[in-house]
Amino acid sequence: MNQSAPGDAILDYDAARQRMVDAQIRPVQINDPRIVAAMRVLPREACVPDSLRAIAYADQSLELGHGRVLTEPRIAGRMVQIGEPQAGQRALVVGAGTGYIAALLARLGLKVVALESDAALSAIGRRFCAAEAPDVVWRDGALAAGAAGDSPFDLILIDGAVRAVPSALAGQLAPHGRIVCVIWPEGGVATASIGEASASGLATRPVFDVALPLLPELEPAPAFAF
Repeated sequence: MNQSAPGDAILDYDAARQRMVDAQIRPVQINDPRIVAAMRVLPREACVPDSLRAIAYADQSLELGHGRVLTEPRIAGRMVQIGEPQAGQRALVVGAGTGYIAALLARLGLKVVALESDAALSAIGRRFCAAEAPDVVWRDGALAAGAAGDSPFDLILIDGAVRAVPSALAGQLAPHGRIVCVIWPEGGVATASIGEASASGLATRPVFDVALPLLPELEPAPAFAF
């Protein structure tokens, strides 16, 4: 269900959405037909303030304020794909923002919990999911704490870059579960990565380089030198 705003009548969002998939999604190895089909129908224009609707399908992340963004379409699609989502699995989206990735996973048949700490973003996300993916469960709370009451999760996706995966999230994985996130070490290169539990803790491996800003709430506190 598309949500309209004043002036929308002069913009063909459906045509823009198809161009996004054909020009941005399919050429970058997003070849899961379920993801492609879902991205053809989910209205990204409903995930941004009215002032940004005209560029909702641009090949860039869109600033939502306070250091948060709506993740670029090709990055969002690839992150979902490397998580190998399967219908019936439980998923947690950390930093769910305005709900696009949560709704995308729900459209793939997962049971999705969306965790967000920013009330303004959560309000947009709740409205969006109510229209497009009503089974998504929203939780308000600290991103680093995860959603222990809803765990364990087969898939945890952090929608934003982090220096390291918070330990509480790793502890909420189901056996054989995985975490998909962008890890951006200090002074290093940001990479979309997959983390899986191992005998020595969470083992992560990079999959592809990516440009995505750090989630402000999950940035480590600055160290003080004496």
